[in-house]
Amino acid sequence: MIVLGIETSCDETAAAIVRRFDDKSDNQRAGQGEILSNIVLSQIEDHAAYGGVVPEIAARAHVEALDGIIKRAMLEANVTFEQLDGVAATSGPGLIGGVLIGLMSAKAIAAVHNIPLIAVNHLEGHALTARLTNDAPFPHLLLLVSGGHSQILLVKGVSDYERWGTTIDDALGEAFDKTAKLLGLPYPGGPEVEKAAKNGDPKRFDFPRSMKGRDGYDFSFSGLKSAVRREAEKTAPLSDTDVNDLCASFQAAICDILADRINKALLAFKQRFPHLDSPQLIVAGGVASNQAIRATLYAILQKHEAELIAPPIALCTDNGAMIAWAGAERLALGLTDPLNTTARPRWPLDSNAEAKIGFGRKGAKA
Repeated sequence: MIVLGIETSCDETAAAIVRRFDDKSDNQRAGQGEILSNIVLSQIEDHAAYGGVVPEIAARAHVEALDGIIKRAMLEANVTFEQLDGVAATSGPGLIGGVLIGLMSAKAIAAVHNIPLIAVNHLEGHALTARLTNDAPFPHLLLLVSGGHSQILLVKGVSDYERWGTTIDDALGEAFDKTAKLLGLPYPGGPEVEKAAKNGDPKRFDFPRSMKGRDGYDFSFSGLKSAVRREAEKTAPLSDTDVNDLCASFQAAICDILADRINKALLAFKQRFPHLDSPQLIVAGGVASNQAIRATLYAILQKHEAELIAPPIALCTDNGAMIAWAGAERLALGLTDPLNTTARPRWPLDSNAEAKIGFGRKGAKA
């Protein structure tokens, strides 16, 4: 099964070709995947001057680049449209202008070449990446941390998710980026904060660990972000040492918060699935590339005699391979979509979970 995947939900224009082996083609590799090509064009330079992604600029860049990116992916994989078993595209959530461009391109390819269209939830693309790179049977736990999402989910199967925890205010990636901007670090901020933290003292500033010790599995990062701002204003003008120490202390607080939430989630998972000898936690999304966070999770998983699966860093950030793979997983189950399927700016993995964004703010009702 060969699938073309298209990703245009934010500021990467990406296309990839992925092959999924089924029982008939190769019994030893049944259900496994292989990346034949994975082309990603980053727009970082286009948005750097603004300190964040500008939707109009992103959409225009997708229009200009996508055809060429798809062509490169096809050539590198040495695959023709006639050899494709399906075409998958992110159809949400994301910046609606970019999502529309990728989805409409996929619809055109599907219509012209009479192949199935698979409308992929961007978050499911991240969620299923570990099944492309590792042996990750269902059920397992998922920590999804990106610029727009911070969630703990029980993954019971393809398109079958149970959200246990989410952020009540800022997403983790957003907190990293806003902290970097506050401290005058370049965009994108997450990697810059991580880099500065390596040279800093994580104990110099005593930042709050919001939600730590509370019931449930939800996150809150806005208070931590505000605490960084207050300390930066008190310490100003900031030296390089000050910036490094602020980043290190911020990142240490993040790691403590994640450790608390994941520890609780693992205990609950083991109680629910006592027959699993080695529970798995998958960490996915752009923030999953942070090495300090990975080290924290590894330490927790060792205590629980569980396994941490973290995809290669290149597959943590947005890319076409994760969309192609999610499309292949869905196609294997017969889950395809009509050509009149719509783009969605919002699309939760667990449709039964109520929204909690804003519940941590003054006057909001839980």
